[in-house]
Amino acid sequence: MSEILVDSVSHRFRDREVLRDIDLRITERRVGFIGANGSGKSTLARMLNGLLKPTEGTVTVDGIDAARKGAEVRRKVGFVFTDPDTQIVMPTVGEDLAFSLRRSGLGRTEIARRVAAMLDRFGLAGHADHPSHLLSGGQKQLLALGSALIREPAVIIADEPTTLLDLRNARLVSRALNSLDQQVIVVTHHLALLDGFDRVVVLDDGSVAFDGTPADAVDTYRRLVE
Repeated sequence: MSEILVDSVSHRFRDREVLRDIDLRITERRVGFIGANGSGKSTLARMLNGLLKPTEGTVTVDGIDAARKGAEVRRKVGFVFTDPDTQIVMPTVGEDLAFSLRRSGLGRTEIARRVAAMLDRFGLAGHADHPSHLLSGGQKQLLALGSALIREPAVIIADEPTTLLDLRNARLVSRALNSLDQQVIVVTHHLALLDGFDRVVVLDDGSVAFDGTPADAVDTYRRLVE
């Protein structure tokens, strides 16, 4: 497992303090972030692969500073957004998967092999030439996940990956995440997604309110909400 260190991280956006003095060491295989809207969990998740830089403190992945060497960290840490339409950039499914490898240095044969394997893995084998944005919501999220996985990162971060999905598609994406060999960090409001996780961090008003087992974390979150 990779070691992700969050050291004395704070973050301000305009005049609002979004995160406040966060310290975390993440080495577990399955970790969840939960909290109310505006608690800072998505901001923190984006810092773990250098999409955002902390105002204070540092985030490192296996010793690499995510703020200073974001491109290098993003080769190790893939990211899946809430809305897959923000991530899908190419007109067809196969082209979108291949696009993720455009700067990989891989040859055409290897790229084609990886694309075919990813299509098969997520039940999209018959959709290689299908318009990407005409897929169902669940298929789009699986495509977004596949586009992150095709680069073979060590870690996958998924930011509320089931929020926009109906129950059936949410279960499809949940099963896909649970099947991964990679270290997985999930930001979610869907608490059932945390079943079987090793650790859950509860954020409240920019600070860590609890850090421990999923059951105790969910109890803490519910008390905060109530």
